[in-house]
Amino acid sequence: MLVNQLVYPQPIEEAIAKIVSLLSDDYQASLILNYPISQRTVALLLLQKDEGLWATLRQQEPQILWEIEQAIAQAQQQLDEPLTSGIANARQQLAWSYEREVLSQPTQDKYLLSEWLHQITINPVTGFPLLVVILYYGVYKFVGEFGAGTLVDTIETFFENNINPIVNDITAIIFPWQPIQDLIGNDYGIITLGVRYAVAIILPIVTTFFLMFSLLEDSGYLPRISLLIDRLFKTIGLSGRAVIPLVLGLGCGTMATLVTRTLESKRERLIATLLLALTIPCSAQLGVVLGLLSQSPPALLLWSGIMVAIFLVIGYFSHRVLPGKHPCFYMEIPPLRLPRPQAILMKTYVRLKWYFGEILPLFIIASVFIWIGKLTGIFDLLISGLQPLMKALSLPPTAAQIFLYGFFRRDYGAAGLLDLQQQGALTSQQLLVSAVTLTLFIPCIAQLQFMVKERGVKTASMITIFVFVFAFVMGYIVNQSLNILGVGL
Repeated sequence: MLVNQLVYPQPIEEAIAKIVSLLSDDYQASLILNYPISQRTVALLLLQKDEGLWATLRQQEPQILWEIEQAIAQAQQQLDEPLTSGIANARQQLAWSYEREVLSQPTQDKYLLSEWLHQITINPVTGFPLLVVILYYGVYKFVGEFGAGTLVDTIETFFENNINPIVNDITAIIFPWQPIQDLIGNDYGIITLGVRYAVAIILPIVTTFFLMFSLLEDSGYLPRISLLIDRLFKTIGLSGRAVIPLVLGLGCGTMATLVTRTLESKRERLIATLLLALTIPCSAQLGVVLGLLSQSPPALLLWSGIMVAIFLVIGYFSHRVLPGKHPCFYMEIPPLRLPRPQAILMKTYVRLKWYFGEILPLFIIASVFIWIGKLTGIFDLLISGLQPLMKALSLPPTAAQIFLYGFFRRDYGAAGLLDLQQQGALTSQQLLVSAVTLTLFIPCIAQLQFMVKERGVKTASMITIFVFVFAFVMGYIVNQSLNILGVGL
């Protein structure tokens, strides 16, 4: 027989009793007409700041508002967690006690393996080290070193030695006009630059990332990351649910901006959109940066630390400045299971088909815009306008073009950064400064379009202006700090 009683922690029970004693019979009678609930339930809803009941209370019982608020504040002071969490946890404990009474486990003295693994993934003591291991081997080693290193080098070398020379020779034979030759081949051609970036640099990186992401998703691990970091995310105004669009942002910021609509409040959606636009690199950009900076571990650690610090600081101040309610977190947790190879391959294929179908036309369009810009002189004019900023960051003038590329797509700019590094145009310090600035640089055109669609023109414009200024200010600060401290990379 289920005889367990729902008893909340003592401070909450005392607050409930106090509120019940303050509620008048007339107020309770008026509530019963619309809501057939007990006084204890009314007190619990008031404790959880139910907007409807607080509105009726202000109208009918304004004289007891102060005393009720005092009772709530006193209860909160005696608890180490929010009142809503204390109430939810007490209910969960009762639900678990019911479960234990009516269900039998195969082994009474041991947890099931799946339950044991579940506890390991959500317990901060074991969960965070496990997350670090997964990020190290899944993102750094697999995406960064293998995807952005081994695969990119192999395919890039093939393009440089076999594809580009043939394209240049054929276009020179077929088209006697230099401008047409430049449109298709040479330094900024559709095939020699746009298709090469998309196929030789971007495709292997996003493929390795989507494989890793599908593996984590199919195993049921992603929702457990949400549980693990929920308390940390509360400090930046987000709930654990926000980990889904933010992790998706490591794949494609455009898709992640669209997924922010799953967050509960407008305030959460705005904070998540800002963090995606500013601090979350897409998979191609992340893979390139990891591949480049892996040659200098101190530079990679500095870049990672700077990105995490900016993520937390900007999120914290956004949480403090933006009005609105603090987020609550509820999510269904699927069981852990062995990933299914067929499902992983299918998810990876669908995502790659969508992603590559989006970026290849954009890369071609970007090459056409660059060609038009070079032909009309606008491209050189824009590069000249960016060169003073490059000088302030102690970067070579040629670095201006990677930021111009980055405006078309972040991963396009990252591919340009890889080209500069392969040409030996950047020192380790310049590589770190450019990686920090480019990571923080304004989102690509596609992501900007979705920002406008989801947040509106005014909000998207304000975010873009802030991100543009902030990126170069942080790049300048990083460069000057390295010079003053004499840090060698």
